[in-house]
Amino acid sequence: MAFLPINRRRFIRLAATAGVAALAADAFLIEPDLPRLVRRDILLRRWPERMDGFTIVQLSDFHYDPVFSVHPLKTAIGIVNDLKPDLIVLTGDFVSAPLVGRTPAPKAAAAADPCAHWLKRLQAPHGLWAVMGNHDIATDVGRVTSALRAQKIRVLANQSVPVENNGGRFWLGGVNDVLEGNADLHATLHGIPADEATVLLAHEPDFADYVARYPIDLQLSGHSHGGQVRIPLIRPFYLPTLAKKYISGLFSIGRLTLYTNCGLGTVGVPVRFNCPPEITLMTIRRG
Repeated sequence: MAFLPINRRRFIRLAATAGVAALAADAFLIEPDLPRLVRRDILLRRWPERMDGFTIVQLSDFHYDPVFSVHPLKTAIGIVNDLKPDLIVLTGDFVSAPLVGRTPAPKAAAAADPCAHWLKRLQAPHGLWAVMGNHDIATDVGRVTSALRAQKIRVLANQSVPVENNGGRFWLGGVNDVLEGNADLHATLHGIPADEATVLLAHEPDFADYVARYPIDLQLSGHSHGGQVRIPLIRPFYLPTLAKKYISGLFSIGRLTLYTNCGLGTVGVPVRFNCPPEITLMTIRRG
């Protein structure tokens, strides 16, 4: 068998081709299935001393399908349960609205049933709490909400509930989706004492500029997917509306603390690069 001689130019071309193939394999086959655990200590001025060290796990943007996004979800369940968090929050987009065509809403929303079936395996003594995302609203919000509630996952829709532990208390609120729904902060905060800490679930992170006007201590959001594809030193190529400013990670907006989770699933092409699926473990302390 004859072999072509390998000169410097040919070697560089072959190496570049192999590198591109390796990056493509990672982006399509490896990184989307391997969630990373991000740990954050969150200091809140009004947090009750008796609940110092309370832990919250955040998961977001599942975009459930049985071929791609089911894999990071299944992996995340084992990781989260090993963490033994006090409470788990799910910040929207359990299903995906079709990007093209006009798939009937019931068909798209039906993915909420298997998604909820997997999510019910998550365990936390103070329960699982969810809000809707724009894709949930754009398909069939009633179907998605019912699927979650059938598995004992409580959905907050412009409302708040008290969470009590060790003699302390904070309020967990959740708004309807900002883009597709009817977010109402006034209704959500109704009845909360002025001096008690409040954690708000809101799918879109850039809503924080409005939330910061209210007595809310911590906002937890998703929606951005972190951009899904992140080239170092370059802004993500695509970011959805209301996720262009607070793309991922921890932010301070006045007295409000915001955390934007990069999500577990993908939307559009099932690719992630330099932006793996995320599990966030937050330890809340008074500070």
